[in-house]
Amino acid sequence: MTTQKVVLDAQGVFKSYGSKGNAQQVLKGIDLRVFQGEFVGIMGPSGSGKTTLLNTLATIDHASDGNIFINETDISTLRDKELSKVRRTSLGFIFQDYNLLDTLSVKENILLPLSIMKKDDSQVEEAFHDIAGILDIKELADKYPSEISGGQKQRTSAARALIHSPSIVFADEPTGALDSKSASALLENLTDINEVKRVTIVMVTHDPVASSYCSRVVFIKDGKIFSELYRGNKTREAFFKEIMDVQAVLGGDRA
Repeated sequence: MTTQKVVLDAQGVFKSYGSKGNAQQVLKGIDLRVFQGEFVGIMGPSGSGKTTLLNTLATIDHASDGNIFINETDISTLRDKELSKVRRTSLGFIFQDYNLLDTLSVKENILLPLSIMKKDDSQVEEAFHDIAGILDIKELADKYPSEISGGQKQRTSAARALIHSPSIVFADEPTGALDSKSASALLENLTDINEVKRVTIVMVTHDPVASSYCSRVVFIKDGKIFSELYRGNKTREAFFKEIMDVQAVLGGDRA
């Protein structure tokens, strides 16, 4: 029996904001393990702590207490320089607002993570054609962000997050600014990449349709894990219904 590799292990994670006398506790002892090749959705009502959890797991923010291991390295013990290296080599990020540089072409935006690594030109070209082909944006290589649609911008953002073969891709509401057709196309792309390349994805979303593409959905309420659902062999439609049922109990946001 093959043991699944744990790529992310959060143990007793707390996060507070504000001063001691007036601290607001957002995360209240989160324990979460993510295995290699999983596509994990994080859902919860507004203010539940789901975005704070993602930011803390993704090293964008620091936990107030607890430990977070990425590939068995405790990131809470790392200095800034070491943490930057983990971000550059092991993590990818997809944001709702794309975060593309307007002065760079689509291809130049995608290749940014590789520009700081010592890769020869043939490796860079091969990586670009591979990921741009999967995301169907190869023909946009010389265009600029102002010349492409929102869906194309988000697929460019996804390509940039994946170009350096990270251990984990963190996605924060990646379909939030997209129409339903563009959102479905992106989620199909991410599913293919997850299944074919075994890329681990952790995605925060308020949208049950988006989370129905995941292999597991973790529900957060009041800074704690409320419940989890596993898709298993269920159809996406059946999984969507289960997600809606839990969201109804939670009072999940619809915005």
